Amino acid sequence: MNLTSKSLCAFVTQPYRPPVTTAADKQTYPKLTIVTPSYNQEQYLERTILSVLNQHYPNLEYFIMDGGSTDGSLDIIKKYESYLAGWVSEKDQGQTDAINKGFKRATGDYVAFQNSDDVFAPDAFSRVAEAWRKFPDTDVFFGDMYITDEADVILEEMRAPEFCAECHIYEGMQVFNQSLFIRRDRLTQFGLLDESLRFVIDYEIVARLGVQSGVRFRHVSGFWGGFRVQPDAKSSTIAATVGIQEHQQVKDKYQPMLTSWFGASFWQRYCRLRKLLSFALKGEFGYVRHRLRLNRLRQ
Repeated sequence: MNLTSKSLCAFVTQPYRPPVTTAADKQTYPKLTIVTPSYNQEQYLERTILSVLNQHYPNLEYFIMDGGSTDGSLDIIKKYESYLAGWVSEKDQGQTDAINKGFKRATGDYVAFQNSDDVFAPDAFSRVAEAWRKFPDTDVFFGDMYITDEADVILEEMRAPEFCAECHIYEGMQVFNQSLFIRRDRLTQFGLLDESLRFVIDYEIVARLGVQSGVRFRHVSGFWGGFRVQPDAKSSTIAATVGIQEHQQVKDKYQPMLTSWFGASFWQRYCRLRKLLSFALKGEFGYVRHRLRLNRLRQ
């Protein structure tokens, strides 16, 4: 479903009214655990919370892991406390540590994290459940993502092709954490997020799972989340330094685990062509033209 900025803004600001659910409702939905790490994000936090609760998902477990905020964040969290599975406000070792604390509490079939300045899109959770009913052996579900501004105006669409471990590692992010759900058992098996990293934790966990034999990824068309561009976002402040270094570190770690005989130059060319062809075959010609135009502008 493609949204307008007006409908996305309405979804993440409309007051939450809890639905009436029964045990029977939960039986047909996988349990989803959502973790929101936060620190001094009162400007956006409530919109993140509402983007979770307004899914009206009948089998939800939601944790907020606050790093000891000194702004109005705690008042916002307490406002929704009765709808949360749990929350803390205490000094932590940063975003990754906070997410992992939430994941350690999780009891869901699938887990996801949404930062306190990003949002889920309408019907994201029901789309996960629908895909799970059709493909219950899937380990990682992922969708597409919007890029928004501070006022939830949609600036850009980011569509993902089917998952390819080589393309993810050689070309860069193929899966967006704002639209990513991982089977919890796989994190138990292969480990939680890498706490030595500050910026590319999503790139690393997808790469780590992607090189494992038997881990099944599935892309589901549709926009599940929104990444907010705002001045204080981590991506705005450290992308050019820490982000580049960590990205190369992860790439160097997992490249040797790929089974392909082809080298980096082949995969970089193949991945660009594959992405364009995959969208063209779906009839998304407008999106292909848009991405080609952007690429020319960046050169």
